[in-house]
Amino acid sequence: MIVVCGITSDPSTALVIAALDQLGHTHAVLHQRRFEEAPIDAQIVGAHIEGRVLTDLGPIDCASVTGIYSRFMDWTVLPEVCDGPEETVERCRTWHHALSNWIEIAPGCVMNRAGASASNQSKPYQTQLIRQAGFQVPETLVTNDPELVHDFRARHGLLVYKSISSVRSIVQVLNDDADARLPLIRGCPVQFQRLIPGTNVRVHVAAGTVFATRVVTNGLDYRYADRTEFLPWQPPDELAEQCTVLADHLGLPLAGIDLILTDDGQVFCLEVNPNPAFGCYENRTGQPISNAIAVGLERGEGQRSAAVCQVGCSSNPAPCGLPSSAARRPRHA
Repeated sequence: MIVVCGITSDPSTALVIAALDQLGHTHAVLHQRRFEEAPIDAQIVGAHIEGRVLTDLGPIDCASVTGIYSRFMDWTVLPEVCDGPEETVERCRTWHHALSNWIEIAPGCVMNRAGASASNQSKPYQTQLIRQAGFQVPETLVTNDPELVHDFRARHGLLVYKSISSVRSIVQVLNDDADARLPLIRGCPVQFQRLIPGTNVRVHVAAGTVFATRVVTNGLDYRYADRTEFLPWQPPDELAEQCTVLADHLGLPLAGIDLILTDDGQVFCLEVNPNPAFGCYENRTGQPISNAIAVGLERGEGQRSAAVCQVGCSSNPAPCGLPSSAARRPRHA
């Protein structure tokens, strides 16, 4: 049994449901906005959860679930919560807490567990994990000291700045106007990076299958650019394999990896999204990302140890129990 958790109108979630339907895989849906209609009667026994949850297919045994696709939105901003009484807020909180606990320890393939996704809560921490997996990362400074930023800018030239956390921010160049506002960072550390000129590439790794998209844009942050074109791209085998190793290194059966390809052939990794909104890429390129997700959920593929190497461990992932880069070849779309 496969369970899809989230809001069915979300494009990525809708594509996964459609792919499961097309493949004929039995699946249930836990509608996030219908928490009042889907009570959970379960308890943790040892390292397992025993009990049932009510879904659109009726009650299902938690132990029968072998695959979970989880794409939750922030429950605190759901209309049912924002406009509801305190009792509704508490029921929503309790429902999401119970569901999150179940997803975290459920057997089978889970895309993705909160523990593995947590690296994205701290961009500086995730950057160190990315480097451990063998990728180059832009020179980075996290600080609330304007003078350190001036020194960093003098050494590296053009800089960009963005949020340290997983909260979305618009990536912008540190121009003279922004430089004049640097005293404001004393109240909140900011991440600054050397601007890497090149081509944006988004790589989705779904249960070991690699889908790469070249992004042609007229803006620095293509999510907010006036003109953006998504083009399916076949990465070299070595780069595709490196992306699968990175996803495994982070414990993510599903990952959205943001790369920059420079004109002289270098590859830099900017960050890894553990909850990628892949729908816009699939819809604009025709790449069957949702199909790979559905197949992985059915087969239980992509399930890895949730352990993530600590910052101080060797840059070679193999000693930490993670697969070495030579252990397997990636599957291209």
